[in-house]
Amino acid sequence: MTTTPGKGSVPRPLTPMTLWQLIRSDYRAIFERDPAATNRLEVAITYTSFHAVVLYRLAHRLAEWRLPIVPRLISTIARFLSGVEIHPAAKIGPRFVIDHGTGVVIGETTEIGDNCLLFQGVTLGGTGKEHKKRHPTLGDHVVVGAGAKILGSMRIGSHTKIGSNAVVLTPVPDHCTVVGVPGRIVRVKGELPEEGMDHVHMPDPIAERFKALEARVDALKRETERAALHDESEPHVDLSDRDKPAAATDPGTMTVLTARMDGMASELKELRRQLQAANRKMNAPVAKKTSLTRKRRAAAHHRPHESET
Repeated sequence: MTTTPGKGSVPRPLTPMTLWQLIRSDYRAIFERDPAATNRLEVAITYTSFHAVVLYRLAHRLAEWRLPIVPRLISTIARFLSGVEIHPAAKIGPRFVIDHGTGVVIGETTEIGDNCLLFQGVTLGGTGKEHKKRHPTLGDHVVVGAGAKILGSMRIGSHTKIGSNAVVLTPVPDHCTVVGVPGRIVRVKGELPEEGMDHVHMPDPIAERFKALEARVDALKRETERAALHDESEPHVDLSDRDKPAAATDPGTMTVLTARMDGMASELKELRRQLQAANRKMNAPVAKKTSLTRKRRAAAHHRPHESET
């Protein structure tokens, strides 16, 4: 699937290719994307993710011929051998690469464009039980990081990069970078994401906000210290109002600067507290659910007997 020139959000049908041409394009794309791929025979024999893509291509072609049972059987065999589950009805463009592959799930109505790259643990899943389009559509040159989840019938624009472990629930325009849970767009039409294997150096909005707050606090501290030094160095000089600096003519400047600095410090402290609380919530062990029968038995065990009362 590619996009019409001048209309990046409008998909056009895939260019017709034979089964052998599609498999060759996927095979060649591995050497373009994966620096560990150096030997052609090694890739053909040992890359289980490539085997999963080849079996998907075969199953998809049989599904287009409306052959029953067999396409799903091939998909099941591919999942057993590689840990990659691709529904035979999914539509995937040429030069498609899955790195490592374990845990990748691609749903029935998923559409993936040309030159896309998925890492291990990626889920392109659906929402609801409707028999209509319920899985995502990926444009061209999309990179999806390890563990990312894209759920629902939405479009992920071309040249978009999805960060590791991001959970994307809303559409994303072209040339974007998405990180976080839920996924947040942190870069739009900036530098184009590279098509290589690098999906680690992603923007961190929380870290950037920390740095901005710390820079503002430092600037306020320096401004307060300069004002204090100026007042101490010239305590008896009589200057006209037009020659005096703002810090000397305004007696409330020191108070205002101190209040601003305290406010920034409080905001920084609150942001750190929220981040720590989020980390504790993510790392907290999942409590085991106690059945109602066990609760009743425990209550009866601790209830005092009538003879004791």
